Amino acid sequence: MSEERRVTREGIHIPKEVAEAVAIEEELDSNVVGPYRFPNPARRRVAAAIYGVLAALVAVVVDPLVALVPVALALWHLAAAWPLNVEQEEALPKAAAAVDFPIGHASAALTFRGLRARPQWSVILYSAAEPPDRRALVTLDAVTGEVLGEPYVESV
Repeated sequence: MSEERRVTREGIHIPKEVAEAVAIEEELDSNVVGPYRFPNPARRRVAAAIYGVLAALVAVVVDPLVALVPVALALWHLAAAWPLNVEQEEALPKAAAAVDFPIGHASAALTFRGLRARPQWSVILYSAAEPPDRRALVTLDAVTGEVLGEPYVESV
C-alpha cells in the first residue's frame, strides 16, 4: 500500500482501476458522479395494483376469505403511497433557513415515520467555520416541506 493518503475531507477515494478490477457496486464507487433521485414512494400504487390482481386470483381459485390478506396489503400500499413533493435540493435550503448560523456542509437522508410511512427528510447541517463549531439536525416533512418540531442544535 502506498503512502498516499486516500481518505481526505472529500471522503474515501478508490482509484478507477481498482474499482473496475474488484467490480465495486455503483453506489459505493466514488468515481460515479451525478445527481441521485430517491425513488418516489408513490410508486407503491403499482404494488397495490399487483396485490389487487393477486386478491382477485386468490378469491377465484382458493377462497374469498383468504383473499382478504392481499386486499389488506393493497389497501396499505395505497395508504402509504405518499407523493415525494420536496426533493433533496429543496430540503437543504429549507433546513438551513431553520437554524441561526451560516451553513458549511450538509447532508440529507430520507426516512419514514408512522404506520403509513410518511416520508420526511432528516438534514444534518454543519456550521461554515473551519473546523465546524456547531451542527444541527432538522426534520422536514417531504410531502409539505414544513419543518417538523424544533431543530436540534449542538456545539461540536
